Amino acid sequence: MMDDRAKRIVETAVALAERDGYQAVRLRDVAASAQVALGTVYKRFASKEEILIAALEQQSEKLVAKIGKKPVPGDTPQERLRFVFAEITQGFIRRPNLAKATVRSLASGDPNIAERVAGFHALITAVVMSAIRGDIAPETADLGGNGDERDRNIASLLQGVWFASFVGWAGGLHEVGQLLDDVDMATELLLAK
Repeated sequence: MMDDRAKRIVETAVALAERDGYQAVRLRDVAASAQVALGTVYKRFASKEEILIAALEQQSEKLVAKIGKKPVPGDTPQERLRFVFAEITQGFIRRPNLAKATVRSLASGDPNIAERVAGFHALITAVVMSAIRGDIAPETADLGGNGDERDRNIASLLQGVWFASFVGWAGGLHEVGQLLDDVDMATELLLAK
């Protein structure tokens, strides 16, 4: 749980990233805008990637709270997966500069955030597994609990396709519609009997 200063630091970094992108999240500027000492920022976060991953964790919690109250809508796994990936994507692209900054943080390779990045991927995998099965999404990232290995593998692969396509969107290679089409194509191929 973050203290009030850490929350203010994250909120400030989010505002800077939303306005001007990844480059704008300089720890010195975050400290000044949050009205805390630079040492206070470093005491709580070793890098801007850590701050942006903390923001991602908050956004992920909101996503799971939003779609995790009842079974994912849809009569088939494909319909449910389309819904889940559309919700995840819309949650991110609502603030495109922040989404692009978050993607850079996720892909940074910073060893200090590796466990937290793995936690994000575990959470998305668990949500995708629940959509495949038609269950209620879990509140915690337990990699889908006791789900079968096939569902877990499909969920992991779909998440990988989504993330790779999301990176493509963030890099300006294609529009959001293509991102969702890529996931739909992968879903169709992976769920074919």
